[in-house]
Amino acid sequence: MGRKDVTGASADAQPLLEKSSTKKRLSSDLTDHSAKRQRIEERTDHGRWRMRDDKGRQSWVYLEDEEAAKEWPQSFVDKYFLGLPVDAPGLPKPTNPLDAVRNGLEFFEKLQLPSGHWGCEYGGPMFLLPCIVIAWYVTKTPIPWYYATEIKNYLFARAHPEDGGWGLHIEGETSVFGTSLNYTVLRIVGVDADHPKMVKARATLHKMGGATHAPHWAKWWLAVMGVAQWDIVNPTPPELWLLPDWVPIAPWRWWIHIRQVFLPMSYLWSKRWQAEETELIRSLRQELFVEDWAKINWASHRNSINPRDNYHPKTWVLNTVNWCLVNIWNPVLRTRAIAKKGEEWAMKLIEMENENTDHADLATVSGPMNTVCLYVRDGPDSYAVRRHRERAHEFLWMKDEGLLANGTNGVQCWDTAFAIQAVMDAGLTEDPRWRSMLLKALEFLDDQQIRENVKDQDKCYRQQRKGGWAFSNKDQGYAVSDCVSEALKSVIILQKTPGFPTLIDDQRIFDAIDTLLTYQNPSGGCSSYEPPRAGTWMEVLNAAEVFGNIMVEYEYPECTTAVVTALSLFRKHWPDHRRKEIDRFIERAVKWIKTAQKPHGGWYGSWGICFTYATMFALESLASIGETYKNSEYARRGCDFLISKQREDGGWSEHYRACETGEYIEHPSGSQVVMTAWAVIALMKADYPNLEHIKSGIKLIMDRQQSNGEWLQEAIEGVFNKSCMISYPNYKFTFTLKALGMFARKYPTETVV
Repeated sequence: MGRKDVTGASADAQPLLEKSSTKKRLSSDLTDHSAKRQRIEERTDHGRWRMRDDKGRQSWVYLEDEEAAKEWPQSFVDKYFLGLPVDAPGLPKPTNPLDAVRNGLEFFEKLQLPSGHWGCEYGGPMFLLPCIVIAWYVTKTPIPWYYATEIKNYLFARAHPEDGGWGLHIEGETSVFGTSLNYTVLRIVGVDADHPKMVKARATLHKMGGATHAPHWAKWWLAVMGVAQWDIVNPTPPELWLLPDWVPIAPWRWWIHIRQVFLPMSYLWSKRWQAEETELIRSLRQELFVEDWAKINWASHRNSINPRDNYHPKTWVLNTVNWCLVNIWNPVLRTRAIAKKGEEWAMKLIEMENENTDHADLATVSGPMNTVCLYVRDGPDSYAVRRHRERAHEFLWMKDEGLLANGTNGVQCWDTAFAIQAVMDAGLTEDPRWRSMLLKALEFLDDQQIRENVKDQDKCYRQQRKGGWAFSNKDQGYAVSDCVSEALKSVIILQKTPGFPTLIDDQRIFDAIDTLLTYQNPSGGCSSYEPPRAGTWMEVLNAAEVFGNIMVEYEYPECTTAVVTALSLFRKHWPDHRRKEIDRFIERAVKWIKTAQKPHGGWYGSWGICFTYATMFALESLASIGETYKNSEYARRGCDFLISKQREDGGWSEHYRACETGEYIEHPSGSQVVMTAWAVIALMKADYPNLEHIKSGIKLIMDRQQSNGEWLQEAIEGVFNKSCMISYPNYKFTFTLKALGMFARKYPTETVV
């Protein structure tokens, strides 16, 4: 019998929407949206939540029906993510690092999902959930009571303990961005304005100047709701998309995330569309602003922003451009015909994005924005709007604190690749005990390889992707240089291990290599989604305010190293395929790595915190060409930098503010197990001669391991665009296991405990 969904109907009997579907099945739910009061409870029964894994598509389901809950029992994975007792048995206390690896794998294996991957929360940013919830509200999408309840619980749990507000991310200080949007979310899901937590948050918001002092993205969402007027939003004209490709500032040259956000922003800004006015919207107009709403001079607040939100202040160049757009282009030169043409081309690009991702879209900001655009143009019952509503569930994550939004639709391919490599580093790939787990992981990566380039690749400005892997899954379909590299390494490792099948043939491997070779920049370094299409001077047009390095692609030590090590492994097994190109690629890439070294000896990390993370990758790059502490000044300086930051307990502890400031900052909570793993991996890659430093780090990792084999969550691990932190909870398994396994193989006779 099929599992039952939240209504008690069989989930297996209700497939995802087909493109040919024209049934208006949502209409009855939408008729009296503005009149309904959102149902909300104190909490849900966490024993009724289930994680659905549909070939790497993750979604959380709440089973209201008693019979359905019995027919679909909660799994170990469900309980673990929900913070429920998992009754994992205690294991023999490890006496050496390899025993600790085995204990860790005993636990981590239980977290592997049926399709073969490892999933986890990918939260942290506090502006993601508002994108989804506000989009639901303005498109009159019903919010189930169990979603509303757990959204409320999550936001209450993540409110600042002192001032009651919310920041840019879960560990950040309170900001207008986080507070104005999450306050709005809580009101949408049914929390009363006079609730004590709301009173406290509102007072904090008002002290910071109210919503008129929010950054651009928040003002845009509030204007879409009709809580603010469009005059407060700096111009985002869609006709920029009509610029010829040779124009230096043409949007196709921007970083993929900012251009995918700008698309729907520009479409709705041009339409000046606002949601149907409701009692809640009228109330929010009074709650979010310090000023009398009816008397606000909206245009005068386009550039008003609280200092806490103003990480990247607008430049005089951008302010000048905005002034010209507002005072000359819009009222004098901008004809309706030009505006319409810009809107139509922006919508065409949105349609191509939907087709290339099956409406999952790039990430959690652009997807909900696109939903609103399609709702405005096509109405609530179009296939595109209904499909977007379905895909939105894949971006939500349920945990002990409540329901949050992930940064993408998961971390499936990324974390699975690192899990495989951790077993390899311990020398356990041929151990029969782990063969089933590894085979499932290989089958997952086989299924998730992207087999074709996107349709109309040049027309929609997409990078080559055939043979690659995405960060999450092939539905999302955006190949990333390091995601392709780490997955490819994992596939090669297993398929060259005796006893594992060759699921991915040579031609598919060659396809991945062909795509990897497109990522190198003229400097020799590698970027993430595509080589830079414009210089860093484009940051003068950064209008986001809360982020840095957002306008164009950059070179990254992390991505560069991932590609170098993948090409090196490939070259070992296929020495004749594009050999000269690969040799030259690796030579140029490692040369760039050297130029990126900071004066103190470390490297700046853009995807993990911060110098510890990137220095690990950089030293691995150097080691791949035989440069280590013994024979390389670059490697010596990198190792000395790390050693200078080691704490008395043997660990490392870098705070996220290092990403913001560009200077190493100690974490006030002390050593972090993930950062300690990064540091000792780096030192081992570089053959650092003083083994006691490495042993003390390994000992800390072993001491932090729980009796059942797991490690507990500590501080946040990831970052993007310099200022926003994001969670990688599986790092506490994959990198700790890697560090322990490397030590066990490299120093088999050394004792640690």
